[in-house]
Amino acid sequence: MPSVRERELRSEIGYLGTILGDTISDFAGEEALAIVEQLRRLAWDRRIGRENADQEMTGRIASLSAPQLKLLTRAFSVFLDLLNVVEDRRRVHVLANRAREAYPNARGESIRAAIGELKQSGSSASDVQQLLDRLHIELVFTAHPTDAKRRSVRTKLTAIRRLMSQLDEDLLPEQRDRTQVELRGEIAKLWQTDFVRPWRPTVMQEVGRGLSIKPVLWKEVPCIADELRRAVRENYGDDVQPHRPAVTFGSWIGGDRDGHPGVTAKVTEETIQWLRREAIAFHLRTCDGLFGSLSLSERQIQLSGELQSWLTAATKRHPSLADSISGLPPGELCRRFLAVIRWRLERTEALEAVDHASTGEARSAAIDDGAYASACELLDDFNVLAHAIGQTPGNRHLMSELEAWRAQIETFGFHLARLDVRQNAKVYTEVINELLIATHLCETPESLDETQRSAVLEQSLLKPWSIDESSLAPMTRETLAMFRTLHRITDAYSLATIGAHVISMTAAPSDVLSVLWLWNQTAGADPAHETLTKMGPPIAPLLETISDLEHGPAILRGMLEIASYREYLRRHGDQQMIMLGYSDSTKDGGYLAACWSLYTAQKRLVDVAAEYDVELTFFHGRGGSLGRGGGPAARSILSLPQGTFKGSLRLTEQGEVLADRYDDPAIAHRHLEQVIWSSLLAAGRSPQAPAAQWLATMDGVSEASFRAYRELLDQPDFVPLFRCVTPISEIEQLPIGSRPSRRKPDGGLQDLRAIPWVFSWTQSRCLLPAWYGIGASMKPLVDDPNSCQMLREMYSDWPFFRALVDNAELALAKSDLAIAAHYAGLAKSDPALQRISEMIATEFRLASEVVLKLTGNTELLQGTPWLQESIRVRNRFIDPLNLIQIELLRRGRAENLSEDDAEELRYLTRLSINGVAAGMRTSG
Repeated sequence: MPSVRERELRSEIGYLGTILGDTISDFAGEEALAIVEQLRRLAWDRRIGRENADQEMTGRIASLSAPQLKLLTRAFSVFLDLLNVVEDRRRVHVLANRAREAYPNARGESIRAAIGELKQSGSSASDVQQLLDRLHIELVFTAHPTDAKRRSVRTKLTAIRRLMSQLDEDLLPEQRDRTQVELRGEIAKLWQTDFVRPWRPTVMQEVGRGLSIKPVLWKEVPCIADELRRAVRENYGDDVQPHRPAVTFGSWIGGDRDGHPGVTAKVTEETIQWLRREAIAFHLRTCDGLFGSLSLSERQIQLSGELQSWLTAATKRHPSLADSISGLPPGELCRRFLAVIRWRLERTEALEAVDHASTGEARSAAIDDGAYASACELLDDFNVLAHAIGQTPGNRHLMSELEAWRAQIETFGFHLARLDVRQNAKVYTEVINELLIATHLCETPESLDETQRSAVLEQSLLKPWSIDESSLAPMTRETLAMFRTLHRITDAYSLATIGAHVISMTAAPSDVLSVLWLWNQTAGADPAHETLTKMGPPIAPLLETISDLEHGPAILRGMLEIASYREYLRRHGDQQMIMLGYSDSTKDGGYLAACWSLYTAQKRLVDVAAEYDVELTFFHGRGGSLGRGGGPAARSILSLPQGTFKGSLRLTEQGEVLADRYDDPAIAHRHLEQVIWSSLLAAGRSPQAPAAQWLATMDGVSEASFRAYRELLDQPDFVPLFRCVTPISEIEQLPIGSRPSRRKPDGGLQDLRAIPWVFSWTQSRCLLPAWYGIGASMKPLVDDPNSCQMLREMYSDWPFFRALVDNAELALAKSDLAIAAHYAGLAKSDPALQRISEMIATEFRLASEVVLKLTGNTELLQGTPWLQESIRVRNRFIDPLNLIQIELLRRGRAENLSEDDAEELRYLTRLSINGVAAGMRTSG
């Protein structure tokens, strides 16, 4: 019998499905709706195993015209989007019900639960205070092109979600009718909206699109901060106080120039300006809200003289202020105070509008005239107001909204999100080689070995040079312009605006020294006088491939042996950031080998850092999909290697993840809550170290998995077959992001970015990047009773191993080799195709057997029935889209197509890719 949740889900799906059917009938006619219904029934018959249903379905699709295929693709795509809305709503309802059922106790995986568990485990007030002082999770938003859904579509779906929530309320009959009419209108507008972007967005459009979730974050961050304060007070009284935000935000959008010619120094500067304008606008709105709220009068309550003294000093310092507050009642000191803050924020906002053209002197003059030099000054002003109100009787009734603004000032400052800069190490090598030759510091830099190169860079670190830059290569000029822009930004706003300087494909210590060299040489004055006093951003090497991870400890040791870099790090409090690449390591060595390489690399890197009294913060470059390190963020944090996480880390939030996690306030709150919950437990507990036998076992299965994975990729004709049996060529051309899909336009598989690699396999319903190699490496062990028992103990007691298996189980459950076999039919039958297909099918079967043995279940996801049911329901609507896509690929690859027909087929294929991505709830 279906559960209450399943009945509610089916009811809402049926309701929205009926409206969609009416919409299709209204706009496309009854005959069109009949075609949709016919294919829907065939998809159902196929899934329940009716004989010949598969052949009937593929035959029917092949018989349809391009306009009919377009209709079907849109119909199933819209339905899947509506299904996502319903599932998200059910999730929000379940979260609310769990909170009600748990009350007055803490609900599971909450901040309150984490603090309570630490208290019960014996953590003292001092222990928890130290933990909170260390706790800092930075979520970094990236513009990786994995969000196939247009913002216009997302806006319609958000409106539909809002209207459905209104129908949950106790409405008057007239209100219910009006809401239902509005709902039908939104679905009608969704049906008429183009799902495919006409062209790639610009970088600045990505900045706005990627951070469109900022209103949700602005609202939810104070709630998270309040929950942490309450949880600490409940368990430790006033003996423990959070002194800084537990979560802050960063961004790569507008700063990530690795293989992206569109991200220039000018774009980076415009991005900083955009972020600051948005942050100040939010503060102005919050200030206005408090102005309307805090109508406290001296006739009713006595405020401290501190406010009046501050106001007198402010008007004396800035005489023009008197006019701004003269119209306010003298006894309403809070409003007069807030009016001054608003006046200063307005001047800061005006300064930002012209700051890119301002000189340092002009900026200083504007600050003297009232503009805030930094968010710290705003916080100082705010603290005066908060302290004064905090001294009044009954202040507990007033402090919550003040504490909310404090959390927003401390979290978002005037930068909203700290902007990272990323560039490929090879680019910096080429740039510095040209500069060394041009400045006569080295005639043949390309001939230097690593030791010699580091020596040349370190010896010339403080040597100023002057050359005619007009003769330099464009990339060299652009690189110098970028570093000078960073100097200008940090001079104007401090380092709080900039996050990390990430060096992708770091292969040697000199790659890190190169950034320090370029920072010094673009300082704008005699480096010998300024280099040791002017701080630069943290420099973060990015270790991406299996080989890079293996050599990571040696690279770190070499970095810390360079005297000038060690001094630079000392000025950063002996804190070194290292970024770990999940996507490329998985693409390079397969899922299991990458997971284990990342695990062991972190342990070894921490050991090296400890030798030099340096503390590491790992920056986890996880993608949204399972094949790129995705999965639940809390699960990944809890599975970090013992001793490598002490409270500080960074995580990337990419592509479709941003919408999935942050569009809905309740889901965003739960995500942030779980991130902090897992971080508190991972950093605050002392987990038992995995047994030596477990580590040795993982060494063995990792090697075996790597060999199996590489054997697949090294098969003759693998790349041509991959391009033939997946929509990779179409995905590479999708206008869903400003970044090219390849680092090199004419490169091979090694130059293909991990995103289109995983995206392609996901579209063809064969998510092998997230499970290939597990079967071949572990099947011999699960067949042995003793070894199988050990693996089950690992699954039960080792969070790392459990997360590895659970993520693979989800990827296996989402895979469908019967659909993948239809994609294989796009290639002509030959021995290479047959061999590769058999390898994939065999590994899928073995991996599934291994996972079931370890979980003790008879079906994949049996332990998570709601997710199992979700995939089962979705399959009936994704299958037609896959088979339509295959037909479109077949037609698009035919010879003698007219240009108009080819363009129409390309459009329809892109439309089908969007639909499958919506159904799978992931792309790449």
